[in-house]
Amino acid sequence: MAIGKSLSFLLRAVTTGLALAFLYILFVQPSLLRGTGNVVEVKESPAPTPVQAASPGIAGMSGPVSYADAVARAMPAVVNIQTAKVITRRVYPLLDDPIFQHFFGKRLSGTKKEIQTSLGSGVIISSQGYILTNNHVISGADEIEVLLGDGRSASATVVGVDADTDLAILRVAIDRLPTIVIGDSKTLRVGDIAMAIGNPFGVGQTVTLGIISATGRDHLGINTYEDFIQTDAAINPGNSGGALINARGELIGINSAIYSRSGGSQGIGFAIPVNMAKGVMKQIIEHGHVVRGWLGIEAQDLTADLAQSLNLDSTHGVLISGVLRGGPADEAGILPGDVVQTINGQPVNEAQQAMKLISEEHPDAMVQLEGSRQGKPFTAQAKISQRPTAAATD
Repeated sequence: MAIGKSLSFLLRAVTTGLALAFLYILFVQPSLLRGTGNVVEVKESPAPTPVQAASPGIAGMSGPVSYADAVARAMPAVVNIQTAKVITRRVYPLLDDPIFQHFFGKRLSGTKKEIQTSLGSGVIISSQGYILTNNHVISGADEIEVLLGDGRSASATVVGVDADTDLAILRVAIDRLPTIVIGDSKTLRVGDIAMAIGNPFGVGQTVTLGIISATGRDHLGINTYEDFIQTDAAINPGNSGGALINARGELIGINSAIYSRSGGSQGIGFAIPVNMAKGVMKQIIEHGHVVRGWLGIEAQDLTADLAQSLNLDSTHGVLISGVLRGGPADEAGILPGDVVQTINGQPVNEAQQAMKLISEEHPDAMVQLEGSRQGKPFTAQAKISQRPTAAATD
């Protein structure tokens, strides 16, 4: 009995000693629990998303080692567009001279007709045969031929165009058409992967890789309505109207223009966001043209000098420089010299922004404009009209 008590006491003493020793090391000498090297704390990235994830690649690396699947999903829906138009060219201007014709008659002409051809790209967005491309690709064409990646071809008809956004809708009568999946350009972030598919220089279907360099690019002087995606994926002549896709193979833009001093790609290309193209496409198909709001005003940016001359404290707002007589703005009492600072409660600081807000309103909608008139606040209610096709005002 005495031996058992002694053994139990000894075990408790040893356990207590070990616990005290552990606490001493933990709080007084924690370095004894570590190895000889420094401990570095790192913040690990979360698990890759399906777009980023990939199986182990070369030499044990992981990451997106190929975008072949995305390209395979999108490429069949990207087509080559060939256009032809008849042009009249002056060859010998002397033959058109009245004196020359007096002696030799009018049988000889100083002009001759030629067929001018050009190349571009397009994207099949519906199995019904609708193709989205740039207006400048097919503008003035007498004949339009669409060539698919599988070797089929057909003549295309023009459903409608919108010169203000440089978009056009074509249609072909071909069965079993491949179509592209339309993405969402609102979710794009600078740094996202982007690939351009088209037919540059007529060499054949080509894919180039880059990233989204910027979004919302405007004031470029390319189109009336601008909200471009900028990318460094190479875009060259012949790429116009082709697809800009994301890493999932979804359409995010229509390749439209490049900034270049040499005529080739210099890493600054522009694409029309697919969300804008989708809205234009729907209206063209449904109405034959794009319906936009219109007030009949001319607006310009408010500079510091203008603000000072109008006795304004800031450059917030846009200056109304002209009002079309009998137009919606004129009937609402808007006057030249007014400074509009908000449209339906939304602040405006640029003429192009004001134009865009007005154009997005449906005809017969009422808009409220607030601003400054001769240094005093004013408010006006205006009824939106439909923008004339060739209007130069908004």
